[in-house]
Amino acid sequence: MSGDIEGIGAAVTAGLAGRAVEPQHGGTGESPGSLRCLNCGTSLTGSHCHHCGQRADVHRSFGAIGHDLVHAIFHFEGKIWNTLPLLAWRPGDLTRRYIHGERARFISPLALFLFAVFLTYAVLAMVGSGDFGRGLNDGMGFDEAVAEQTRTTAIKDSIQREVDRIDTELAKKDIAAASRQELESERDILQKSAEYLGVARARSKSERSADRAAGPPVLDDPGKQVMTSVDFISRNKVDTGVPFIDRGLEKALANPALVLYKVQANAYKFAWALIPLSLPFMWLLYPFSRRFHTYDHFVFVTYSISSILLLFVVVRLLNLTIFGELATFFALLYVPFHMYRQLRGAYRSSRFGAFVRTNLLLFFSLFSVMMFMFLLLALGVMG
Repeated sequence: MSGDIEGIGAAVTAGLAGRAVEPQHGGTGESPGSLRCLNCGTSLTGSHCHHCGQRADVHRSFGAIGHDLVHAIFHFEGKIWNTLPLLAWRPGDLTRRYIHGERARFISPLALFLFAVFLTYAVLAMVGSGDFGRGLNDGMGFDEAVAEQTRTTAIKDSIQREVDRIDTELAKKDIAAASRQELESERDILQKSAEYLGVARARSKSERSADRAAGPPVLDDPGKQVMTSVDFISRNKVDTGVPFIDRGLEKALANPALVLYKVQANAYKFAWALIPLSLPFMWLLYPFSRRFHTYDHFVFVTYSISSILLLFVVVRLLNLTIFGELATFFALLYVPFHMYRQLRGAYRSSRFGAFVRTNLLLFFSLFSVMMFMFLLLALGVMG
């Protein structure tokens, strides 16, 4: 219940943040209720003050609270209906028209980006990440895999500490035969308990040293390689030589669920970092071109990321229905198509030029997301 409330609160905050970034929505109002603006005192000649932009009609009824809330979240009365259809089907036209001055008709890219980020966070807070990562985690979802890893790590560390204690006692030369036999029996019981609980067998310090020297196995499957490398680090406690990194990795491996929580919270806080991370790659698509400026690339990137986030929200909600797999399939096809349409329309590229740049942009986007994820992981581990 608390997660649902937090999700709803995040959605409300989204509209209010978008409203704060873009206070004028372009809607029509009623006839002036006063001869002067109640905000700045300027004489009124229409439904809005021509000096400060405040509406002439200022309501104070209880029912108007609902109207303000709905309007703040969705901008029903104007720009959202001008923006979303173009963003979905003709993103290049939307980008180009906004850059060239048609801004009163559309939601600004930054306001739309803020709303998309808050909406994504709200939806994930309410319904979770679903089946994400199920193919890499033995049929478990990502959240389930993290919880299972936390449980397994706690059990494994506890057993390993006991085995190390026993090995230390067994290494003593003056230990009695009966005590040695008892310790060896206790060690065997711990090893069998580990196998029964489904965790890795506890190893001696010499075995761990040999494993560290050999390194993780090299696999052809990148996904399995990542999981194998993570398991190697968790088993061997690799020493990087940098104390604060070692402490961070130790805490992360001991409690992956806490790291996941920090990553999710930081993704919400630092989503804006995707924009500056992407801008250099947009410049590489049109290097040394005097026709396009940094602001043009900023508008392109911000609208593009917003559309992907909104698409993710739609697909995540459809995954709760029988149409989930179909929606995911079409989304994977739609993303490169959307990039192609936006490049061709915004930059007036030829079909061949837009096609080549779309392939480059897909690669650059993947690289930007990887850098963003590394940033989140670093903040989560070191935080």
